[in-house]
Amino acid sequence: MRTLLADDHPLVLIGIRRALEQHAGFEVVGSTREAATVLPLVGQLHPDLVLLDVRMPELDGLSCLKRICSRHPDVRVVMLSMCAEPDQVRAAFERGASGFVVKTIEPSALGDAILRALACAETSAVGLPLVDENDVATAAGLTGREMTIVRAVARGLPNSAIASELWVTEQTVKFHLSNIYRKLEVSNRTEASRWAHHHGLLKEPEPHTPAAA
Repeated sequence: MRTLLADDHPLVLIGIRRALEQHAGFEVVGSTREAATVLPLVGQLHPDLVLLDVRMPELDGLSCLKRICSRHPDVRVVMLSMCAEPDQVRAAFERGASGFVVKTIEPSALGDAILRALACAETSAVGLPLVDENDVATAAGLTGREMTIVRAVARGLPNSAIASELWVTEQTVKFHLSNIYRKLEVSNRTEASRWAHHHGLLKEPEPHTPAAA
């Protein structure tokens, strides 16, 4: 996969290049530290993939992403960032990103992480550290059922869908949500969803069996 790298930190560029040169799936055809030069380089080098830093000087990565996708729709773009704030990740996919990878990933795992991001149907970041949900739940004072509902809310499910998944009534879901908001010290579903994203709780839901609320 012909790959163009774009990051304003020279050491990061060197590290990414070395990591990908050790992976058979990538051929680095160019690199740049300036977002303004990314689009011309795409036209000159005809890469299959652009690895683009979210934060670039002068022209930010998200604006650059939008221009690439508009002018070169066949070129896939994977965004790189030190963090994975929900709003940032969502904005990247809305602008046409094919994947999102956090820079905290081990260099030896970068190539596979990029391929996983490209193959992933979900609009979520790849490379986030594993989270011990028991520790998170204990710290927040949430029960197992409440954690399940928080994840469902973060997935964008309405109360009716959550009730159907858990085999409970919508009134029961509302009751749990009231307790969840109080424990997390949030006011609504949006804030609860942000809390779940921040703590890395979005994962594939486990199959549910009928259970008492």
